[in-house]
Parts: sequence; structure tokens; C-alpha cells
Amino acid sequence: MAWKRPKELTSTDELEEGSDIALDFGRFSSASGQGVVPVVAQDVETRDVLVLAHANRAAVDHTLRERVAAFWSLSRDRLWVKGETSGNQLDVVDVRVNCEQNSLLYLVRLRKGGVCHTLEDGEARHSCYYRRIDGDRLEPVACSCSGNQNG
Repeated sequence: MAWKRPKELTSTDELEEGSDIALDFGRFSSASGQGVVPVVAQDVETRDVLVLAHANRAAVDHTLRERVAAFWSLSRDRLWVKGETSGNQLDVVDVRVNCEQNSLLYLVRLRKGGVCHTLEDGEARHSCYYRRIDGDRLEPVACSCSGNQNG
């Protein structure tokens, strides 16, 4: 894929309205210096936000090629194909870029169960966002997903 560097675009209008891909991997970086962009994975059916992660160019390329969500793991400092070991893969329906080309939205379909590495009743939670702030405490939230009542 022929992507441009953000600095190659000559105007804000070209960045925000144009058709050239110029993702800004220079704004954020991993501990090892890998340039990354934030990625939100959202369930295409329920519109639940499932996870916030990061992706470098290799992760985005893998996602677009394989149509399975891939990220750059900041903790392991390597490519992370979601569900590679757990089986909780995310099939990518669409990849969207924000106006400034510095974050992505993966619209996904869960292959099974949930997406979070934490478990409830032995199953992966539907989303990593299973608690809310209530005053000075965290409280569980009900899942809007079908068949799985954990967040």
C-alpha cells in the first residue's frame, strides 16, 4: 500500500478531506520506540466499545490483509493478533480513520464469547469496559450483548 507521511500532505484540508492515507504513527510510541496509533475496536452489531489498543504499521497491514484485528502490544512490544491464543478473535468488517489520521476504529464481529482477557464465570468478558465509576468506587455494568451478561 502506498501511504504518505503526514508531512507530505500540503494542507489540513488534504489531511481531513482527502483520499490519501497518511496515518500519524509519530505522535505516540511504545517503550521501544515503535510508532503507534490508538485503535478502538467496536462491535459492529451492538456498537459496544470492546477494547482500546494500539497499532503500528505492521499491525494495520496485518489487519487489512487478514481481516482479523491485530495490534501492537505495548506490554510485550510485539505484534498481537487478538485471540491468537484464546480463540477470541475479532473479524474486521471495516477500518475507519479519524479526521486527523491519528487514530483508528475497527468495526468487528466477535467469533466467540468476549474480548477481554479477564474472565467471569470462566468466560472472557464481552468488553474490557465492564465497570463504571460510581462516586469513589468501581461498579460492574450490565452487558448489552446477547447471551453473555458480563460487561
